[in-house]
Amino acid sequence: MIDFHCHLDLYPDPEAAATGAQQDQVSVLSVTTTPSAFTGTATLAAGRPMIRTALGLHPELAHERSHELPLFDELVCTTPFVGEIGLDGSSRFAQTRTVQAEVFTHILRSCCDVGGRILSIHSRGAVRATLDALRESPDAGIPVLHWFTGTARQAEKAIEQGCWFSVGTSMLISARGRELVAMFPRDRVLTETDGPFATHEDRTVVPSDVAVTQRLLAACWDIEPSQAQDLVASNLQALLASGAEDRSAARPGDEPPTT
Repeated sequence: MIDFHCHLDLYPDPEAAATGAQQDQVSVLSVTTTPSAFTGTATLAAGRPMIRTALGLHPELAHERSHELPLFDELVCTTPFVGEIGLDGSSRFAQTRTVQAEVFTHILRSCCDVGGRILSIHSRGAVRATLDALRESPDAGIPVLHWFTGTARQAEKAIEQGCWFSVGTSMLISARGRELVAMFPRDRVLTETDGPFATHEDRTVVPSDVAVTQRLLAACWDIEPSQAQDLVASNLQALLASGAEDRSAARPGDEPPTT
């Protein structure tokens, strides 16, 4: 099973969350929200080969943590994964859109400078601006749009630009979400939880809850759950084989995830 977007460090007990993911044989991309959180979060992967750690600067924190961009530039060469990054167009963060754009542009350029990265991207309420920024930095790497909530036309544009998508249970339990997922190329879809921020049946999700996502994804695609699991696993291997992983230095405990 694959959880391509999870905030392991933000669970009440990160060690327990990481141990559970390893025991349940879930390949986890452990995303971070600030560069200063990366080194500590990466220790959760030590001795747990199912876990990889991404370097991020969340758009909701861009106005508070833009001073950490030099640290981002220093660390980006140590991991093939970058996330959570992106733009947030919700009204709550309307006053920070300029700095968000500056931070996102800087991050994309930094990724270009090191040969590209696999990117886990937040685009809530800002899909057009996100795609425009990606178009201006084509060498930044492979964009994986996390929890995509744009329009069908925006989904088409994202597909045209070569974007991938990570989908969770919340997308697949709504009719609109299923319509979007049905549009995505099946060979560019990964599963995610976005734990601990997402919930299912009134409880916080954990990485093993991607099993629920797989079942819902299989129903959306009209195939067997085992087929959906195999396809998503194949997609992950194709993504890792893209070459981005070979362009960075390995970190202790960061062996390639298995499926």
